[in-house]
Amino acid sequence: METTWLNAKDADFDAKLAALTAWSEERDEEVADRVRGILRDVAKRGDAALVEYTNRFDRRDVAGMDELVVGHDQLQAALDRIPAEQRQALEAAAERVRRYHEKQKQDSWQYREADGTLLGQQVTPLDRAGIYVPGGKAAYPSSVLMNALPAKVAGVGEIIMVSPAPDGEINDMVLAAAAIAGVDMLFTLGGAQAVAALAYGSDTVPAVDKIVGPGNIYVAEAKRQVFGKVGIDMIAGPSEILVVCDGKTDPDWIAMDLFSQAEHDEEAQAILVSPDGDFLQQVAESMEKLAVTLERETIIRTSMKNRGAMIQVQDLQQAIALANTIASEHLELSIDDAEQWAKQIRHAGAIFLGRHTPEALGDYCAGPNHVLPTSATARFSSPLGVYDFQKRSSLIGCSPEGASELAKIASPLARGESLTAHARSAEYRIKK
Repeated sequence: METTWLNAKDADFDAKLAALTAWSEERDEEVADRVRGILRDVAKRGDAALVEYTNRFDRRDVAGMDELVVGHDQLQAALDRIPAEQRQALEAAAERVRRYHEKQKQDSWQYREADGTLLGQQVTPLDRAGIYVPGGKAAYPSSVLMNALPAKVAGVGEIIMVSPAPDGEINDMVLAAAAIAGVDMLFTLGGAQAVAALAYGSDTVPAVDKIVGPGNIYVAEAKRQVFGKVGIDMIAGPSEILVVCDGKTDPDWIAMDLFSQAEHDEEAQAILVSPDGDFLQQVAESMEKLAVTLERETIIRTSMKNRGAMIQVQDLQQAIALANTIASEHLELSIDDAEQWAKQIRHAGAIFLGRHTPEALGDYCAGPNHVLPTSATARFSSPLGVYDFQKRSSLIGCSPEGASELAKIASPLARGESLTAHARSAEYRIKK
């Protein structure tokens, strides 16, 4: 299988690695302009624009917004209709995801100083969150669970879900997942127009406080443009996996782990790092053997050719250093003593420990969120979680004595900034 081969001992390795892992942040100005027009139109015309764009882009023929609303009875019907095995799997995954995210919930706190001054932090959930779930070529019930359940655990008042239904078709498992996750309202809207509906609201769609969830280039650009009007989770790039292996794992396993991300799309990135050159060759042979057994073989081959890589390093210490440089969305440590080595990882969206922890388990049911930072943004950002749906307000309550003492500090600082009203406001509280 055609892919890039690199060796860390080569003089030009750093430059080649940088070129391999770079993801262009250049915006397609034509896309940006089209999205800008759609956002402006939906903000102005509301429901009429949403119906028009849905008919045009999703090949629908609806007369009004009422045909784009999916009621709770339809969600429940889908849940009852899917095969028992699928329902049991969705419910088991939902329980695991919910249980994990319960651990993330933050509580309010406060304390009093000796003079009676109160300081603290009040934690409150968002009033309303919007989740975007892709539709069309593939169905993503797991995305429903991963986006809606943290919001539910956080105590968000309403969860509004949008998901396109090209040709009027929407996957039953997506609807069933919405029922299980407790989605309050669901609209079969997609693309930039769906993001606009969530950001600005319409007569039918309530405006939300934050929009989360993945989507295509139009969805990503729309989220970028509405940020500030509403919060967003992130602007996500193509999916990524970095596997560090010591050469002791079955090469077929590693090959399939790489494919689990390469099959997402042609721009996905799958990289294997190992100090064992012979093992890298064994995995390459497994990849060639196994690719022909997969439905998305063409996508996998294109992904591996465009952005995949096999990298030989000197030892595991160098492999870990390389992992921190790449800062991948998914990092598999398929090595002995994975838990100990993981303590040296500073930058990764999610870390999968040991030979029996494929990334695919994290995508569906392990518990942690699968909405993760891509394109090396794990250097400064984190997985989606309950904290994304909670706000923190500072609490300050001064006693007369506390205000007097604080004012003696604030006054000279304010006058040093030539903010006289600030200074005098504080000085009024100084006890004579």
